[in-house]
Amino acid sequence: MKPTGVGIIGPGAWASISHIPVIAASPAFELRAVSTSRRSSAEAAAAKYGVPGYDDHRRLLADPQVDVVVVAVQVTQHFELISAALEAGKTVYSEWPLTNGLAEAERLAELARRAGVRTVVGLQGRFAPEVQHAADLVRDGYVGEVLGTTLVGSGMVWGGEVANRSQAYWFDNANGATPLASAALHALDPLHFVLGEFDTVAANLVVGRKEATVTEDGSRIPVTVPDQVALIGTLTSGAAASVFYRGGASRGDNLRWEINGTDGDLVLTSDWGNMQVAQLTLAGGRGPDTTVATIDVPASYSDGIPTGLAQTPARSIARLYAQLARDLADGTHTVPDFEHALNRHRLIDAVERASHTGVAQSLR
Repeated sequence: MKPTGVGIIGPGAWASISHIPVIAASPAFELRAVSTSRRSSAEAAAAKYGVPGYDDHRRLLADPQVDVVVVAVQVTQHFELISAALEAGKTVYSEWPLTNGLAEAERLAELARRAGVRTVVGLQGRFAPEVQHAADLVRDGYVGEVLGTTLVGSGMVWGGEVANRSQAYWFDNANGATPLASAALHALDPLHFVLGEFDTVAANLVVGRKEATVTEDGSRIPVTVPDQVALIGTLTSGAAASVFYRGGASRGDNLRWEINGTDGDLVLTSDWGNMQVAQLTLAGGRGPDTTVATIDVPASYSDGIPTGLAQTPARSIARLYAQLARDLADGTHTVPDFEHALNRHRLIDAVERASHTGVAQSLR
């Protein structure tokens, strides 16, 4: 079968270590074009990857060799680029967050419905082998009835320093690339995949650091994003849930997720706090066990991950692409799409309202 052609808008830092190596290793996909906002960077990317390089996204969208358009740029640019890709009738794969706020997400979801095109959103944390094995263990009764879950993590960015001015946009709440919308939601999506959705949620969003240092020039920039994210609520199953995400990194645990039940416990940990790219360890104990021990994840859960990508940030994205290939082949729609993304943006909105009002919000 002929590979599906992919064009990437924004083949820079993230796409170069995730989408591009996955596409290169996949028999189902082929990189056909890249697009940047400048002629010099477009030519450099074209030379690096051996495909046409455009400095105008409209030329990439018009390329008949491109079937899937990946949007991997700053969140503030998503709405314009995704709207154009939907209008062009292309399958659209947007990085997460889908866009800057609920109103724009609602508009993009509606545009996708009207266009009748396939969409994908980059919430790949649920595809991690350890997460999927944990989901099956919970379903099969390893912990018994789920009583509650606690998840504590670090955003890794949004700390006291940022490398350069181009990354400073993370610290401006108006840009939508916040600890809540990014790192916390990348962890909450796997939590929901394993345990179900929030029924009600209360929240406290706090701007802890008021300034950050740009290390390239020593300048100071204001911080307006809430870099301390605290949620507490009840899942639709009735289980209690508590989630805390902090900006920056911790000298202690940067990711610890516990699932506690009547008969056992599961624990997922990592040295890296961003679950969508973390190398996770799964542990568990039940019955007479007095502590948890590492649980080996069967090799079948790593299907779709090329050998060379198994220990890289691309491993969960590789599994998402493998599932997308199956969806395209058999006409199903199982990967997270814009409707799924819209529900996640509704959760973000509910969390922000809960923090602002001090009143728990219903997600029903």
